[in-house]
Amino acid sequence: MTLWKPWKPSKPWNSWDRALDAARVTDPALRADYTAQRRAVARFKREAYLAVRLLVPPELVPHVLVATAFMHHTDNLLDSGPLAGRREAYRVWEHAVRAALAGSARADSPLVRALAHSADAHPALREHAEAFLDTALADLDFVGFRTEADYQAYLDAYSLPALMVVACLLAPPTAEVRAACRAYIDGSQRLDFVTDLAEDLAADRLTVPLDTLKEFGVTREDLATAQDTPATRALLAHLLTLARTSLDRGRTLLALTPPANRPMVRTLIALDDLTAAAATAKGAALLRAPFGPPLPAALALLLREYRAARAVGRRGRRGVSSG
Repeated sequence: MTLWKPWKPSKPWNSWDRALDAARVTDPALRADYTAQRRAVARFKREAYLAVRLLVPPELVPHVLVATAFMHHTDNLLDSGPLAGRREAYRVWEHAVRAALAGSARADSPLVRALAHSADAHPALREHAEAFLDTALADLDFVGFRTEADYQAYLDAYSLPALMVVACLLAPPTAEVRAACRAYIDGSQRLDFVTDLAEDLAADRLTVPLDTLKEFGVTREDLATAQDTPATRALLAHLLTLARTSLDRGRTLLALTPPANRPMVRTLIALDDLTAAAATAKGAALLRAPFGPPLPAALALLLREYRAARAVGRRGRRGVSSG
């Protein structure tokens, strides 16, 4: 009998294979489908990918990445190419996703196969993915906001359903959680609209309500030509104040989130806080180029929350082993 066995390193806490094992994704073909979504998210939004890999418990990581990839792909279909082509592409996509979620058809797309598997594991995901499909055309039909009420309707029709696709995996989708998510996404969406003003205006997309422009005596042309005037600075400060106020109200989401998922939720809110503070200091320069959170501060935040997530994970494992 051989007493010696070669040493094999254990899988790191946040390794991809460990995450797939923890999520009970065992079929090799399905693991490949999930891996394709992991790569897609890493390509289009590296900071979001890193946050999920570092902060979300391993058993949820594949599902959160697939939900994120689903939202991004749907958004791309609605934003890319001629309008008529986008509408038809969305129709085909919606049919394929709904059929796979209902179990009535085998999906050809790795993303749809992975999404259907995640929805089987987390039924709330199926409900919220279908709700997002119900209203996603609101983004395709977007022509700007005449009033603040139009903006609020867009939040309810598009931004909140999109957020709930991922949020339902991190917190129980109760009425309280939905209300907290509504406050958070109001702040986060306002912030995105401000920091993306230059990019959106270049694409002939105005995201500031016309009645708000009128209130501050600012024209679309003032924004498009990056005019640094007292009026444009006052408008930007007002929009950022609205964003920060809503983000503050959205912090109630933390207390409603299970402890293991709080580092991720806390980081999402903190990244928006960093962005809002830096955007306030930037002033009218926001009109010249898109803007994101300062990289050193964002990396420091991720490291701090990663340590917190590891601590929660270790306490959970000790509790299980002693129970």
